[in-house]
Amino acid sequence: MNKKWLVADKVEQKIVNNFPEIHPVILQLLWSRGLTNQKSIDEFLLPDYSQDVHDPYLFRDMHKAVDRIVKALEKQEKILIYGDYDADGVSSTVLLVDSLQKIGFQNINVYLPDREKEGYGLNSQAIQEIAKDKPDLMITCDCGISNKDEIKLAVNLGIEVIVTDHHCQPPELPRKALAIINPKVEKEKYPFKDLAGVGVAFKLIQALLKDDRIKLENKESIEKWLLDLVALGTVADCMPLLGENRTLVKYGLVVLNKSQRVGLRELIRVAGLDKNLAFGDELKKIEFSLDTYNIAFQLGPRINSAGRMEHALMAYELLISQDKEKAQELAQNLEKTNKERQKFAEKIWQESQKQVGQIEQEQKAIFASGKYDDGWLIGLVGLIAGRLCEYYYLPTIVMSESENEIVGSGRSIEELDIMEILNQSQKFLARFGGHKMACGFALKNKSDLEKFKKHIHKLIKQKLADKKLTPLFFIDAQINLNDITWELNDNLKKFEPFGEDNLKPKFLTKNLTIINLEKVGKDEKHLRLMLSDEQGNIKKFMGFFLTSDWSNKIKIGDKLDVVYELSVNQWNGSQELQQKIIDLKLSDENL
Repeated sequence: MNKKWLVADKVEQKIVNNFPEIHPVILQLLWSRGLTNQKSIDEFLLPDYSQDVHDPYLFRDMHKAVDRIVKALEKQEKILIYGDYDADGVSSTVLLVDSLQKIGFQNINVYLPDREKEGYGLNSQAIQEIAKDKPDLMITCDCGISNKDEIKLAVNLGIEVIVTDHHCQPPELPRKALAIINPKVEKEKYPFKDLAGVGVAFKLIQALLKDDRIKLENKESIEKWLLDLVALGTVADCMPLLGENRTLVKYGLVVLNKSQRVGLRELIRVAGLDKNLAFGDELKKIEFSLDTYNIAFQLGPRINSAGRMEHALMAYELLISQDKEKAQELAQNLEKTNKERQKFAEKIWQESQKQVGQIEQEQKAIFASGKYDDGWLIGLVGLIAGRLCEYYYLPTIVMSESENEIVGSGRSIEELDIMEILNQSQKFLARFGGHKMACGFALKNKSDLEKFKKHIHKLIKQKLADKKLTPLFFIDAQINLNDITWELNDNLKKFEPFGEDNLKPKFLTKNLTIINLEKVGKDEKHLRLMLSDEQGNIKKFMGFFLTSDWSNKIKIGDKLDVVYELSVNQWNGSQELQQKIIDLKLSDENL
């Protein structure tokens, strides 16, 4: 689908005057990210763990939580960690268990729900089962804020509860919980609101390690070696990489690339990110060069595949494992599971596209559904909804029908709050949850499926009646070819780590003349262009997988407007700047 290019507003002259020492293009990029004063610029360009990570005791309930955990330690009480089945939840669970064991707890159990059978968060059947083992304290991670009834049940069964979560506050808080550690609670004073679930769990452990009653000599070491898990969960959960998250992930990547977790290192190996993985005496000598891309598109999906296809305990056991042989076996199993996830997802994608067919002009939403027994797994419908929503730029609902119920997942566009739609559709729903851009639900009655779809589509059509749906493509800055230098490339490295709300900068240059055009690559799927501006500056541009769309539309002498990222091409021991094409148009086309 064609996108509307949206170039960031040009930096104000007073900002240019205030920071004459900053490269003009870099200043434009800072401006487009809302960074306009010395403090915010310094925090962004030079994250400092000692300065930019907030005091965990700024959480209003942190003292209560720490006091209760210290009491549990003194009495060696039973603790149950209740996590979630995604990469953030698994990372959170591993972080809590690993830390509490190091602090001195000897009796810790873990509960991760089955995505297919139990769904997200706490459930009463699980609480009943947990209570049989008579834990004294339950700590939730990446869940719990919306489970007031289940937490009340746990308390009535003799289990005290500490909630660590990062999801939005529901209409009614779980007030029976002893403590709630969640930056999104409305009355919470903690200054950074966008921590991942693993980030909140980390703040709890950080607070514990600050307490004088915890008698350990290596507290600082324990804290910082947890940052690999913080980076893993934060990036995999698509949390914004600004503010405190940026600092935690930047330092977390340093730890990840030196990680001493045998299971995590083996996961890195099976993902093909290191061919010479070492264990034992060599463990500390081998470092990686992983970045946020590797987490988001290689490690995260493999961890998530456990909860989508089998059970999240597979991923948990891998990340907690310190046994080489067991870790290798678990990593291979997870790799196999991930490949199965890819196969099933592709099958559903193809079938869903057939169902969608031709989009009608009056159509404002997309629906697709299939039977669970035919491979439409509950753990995959959200992925497919996301792909369909992005492909067609329409709100999308994908559903899986089992013998007992229909469960669905929705994804939305900027112009529509999908949760507002579900709130107006509660008569059809047995349960639902989510946020503006994504939701999950289950129907009360399978027989209401068609009525539900008509009702949803009617509401969406009303909301989008006067809106032209065109996806926006954000461009950081319009620059000239002579702006592209090694100095600029070096300055851009300060913007790493890239991720949500801090994407790799995209640049626009207009009216570039094609002076050479080649099809390259094994199957000639890629285009290599040499482009010149009116001043005679010439730069090389690579368009990956653009041959089929553009090779017959452009020729030497044509003028192009090009959106691109700066990159470095390395070959035969040498380096050269090379621009990676993200989008392009013939120069006479309207933006």
